[in-house]
Amino acid sequence: MSKGKVALFLEDNYNELEFWYPYFRMIEAGFEVLVVGTGKEVFSGKTGMPAKADLSADKIDAKDLAAVIIPGGYAPDKMRINQHMLRIVRDLAGAGKVVAAICHAGWVLASAGVLRGKKATACIMIKDDLVNAGAQYLDQEVVVDGNLITSRVPDDLPAFMREILKKLD
Repeated sequence: MSKGKVALFLEDNYNELEFWYPYFRMIEAGFEVLVVGTGKEVFSGKTGMPAKADLSADKIDAKDLAAVIIPGGYAPDKMRINQHMLRIVRDLAGAGKVVAAICHAGWVLASAGVLRGKKATACIMIKDDLVNAGAQYLDQEVVVDGNLITSRVPDDLPAFMREILKKLD
């Protein structure tokens, strides 16, 4: 029996560790993981590893989800212009459900407009983007501000996932 559905975003140039680690941890914890892409079926990671989307973002109703996890790499640069992905993030944030982003995925949060007045972290390269979107940037392995959970880099994945699972428990 599933504990609930979690969307895991996917686009080309995704960071393999930041995608696959959460994917398997969520399944292990009893969640149904829906891999949500931007329209095509198969995407390529930064090192070429393929991953298949279960469905596209335009087919998702946020009310059916417990959380969204957004991996980094350079995929978020494409995700942030997908209006359906941004809608999912805004809807979940507004409903008080878990919105989790690691590394460059902070770009998606900035474009979705959910950072104003929040504490957050990301890879240092996008610090200015988070600050300009209204966040207070903290250089920590994981930052939890209400339902928003953010981390910096792949080395932070254990702390990132620990906080996501704690929030969903």
